[in-house]
Amino acid sequence: MRRKKLGVNVDHFATLRQARGTVYPDPVDAALLCQKAGADSIVAHLREDRRHIQDDDVFRLKSTLRIMFNLEMSIAKSIVDIAVNLKPHQATLVPEKRQELTTEGGLDVVKNFKKVQRAIKRLADAGIAVSLFIEPDRRQIEASIDAGAGIIELHTGRYADAKAKRRMLSELKKIVKASEFAARLGLVVNAGHGLHYENVSEIARIEEINELNIGHSIVCYAAFYGINKAVKDMIKAIKI
Repeated sequence: MRRKKLGVNVDHFATLRQARGTVYPDPVDAALLCQKAGADSIVAHLREDRRHIQDDDVFRLKSTLRIMFNLEMSIAKSIVDIAVNLKPHQATLVPEKRQELTTEGGLDVVKNFKKVQRAIKRLADAGIAVSLFIEPDRRQIEASIDAGAGIIELHTGRYADAKAKRRMLSELKKIVKASEFAARLGLVVNAGHGLHYENVSEIARIEEINELNIGHSIVCYAAFYGINKAVKDMIKAIKI
């Protein structure tokens, strides 16, 4: 089994900064430390409400990092305009609601097909690889291909949030089947949301998954043990 890549989401370093309106902690500094610790990519979500990551952050991340920069974003035209100008290595399209604490589920590609397709075309024409953050569902996978995506990221939140063992195994089975199905269709398969040091290993064992994108648990772990150890220990946790 090939080594799973680790993408580290640095949003919540910016959350700490924005909570006090200071210039620290700088998510770019955090990203550079993650890069040094062995992360394969850095993820940042430029939300429409700018609750954490700011426009300046994403431009500095793109110009500073030596590893891949993955911009999470909505399909809103104003955000797509920024991405086309920024040209991150990858753009991951996610659903977004102002009132949510965090992304609550996968992008409904079936329902929003035309809008998603237009966003993918604009980003692809700018030379940006496009991923869609979706539920582990066959219809969403097929719609992702039809819309022009070559990469998907499967939402693992329901697996991660499951309280009962039976429910967790049921959600894991959906992710396994979706990964196999998507890979057979030629998609690159990533996964993320809600994963932490205790629950990530089962997802990491799925052969078809290429990269795991993890943020909140790494930032929380780093508060006690430092970023270097937090990233290195997550790399160990996904090394199956």
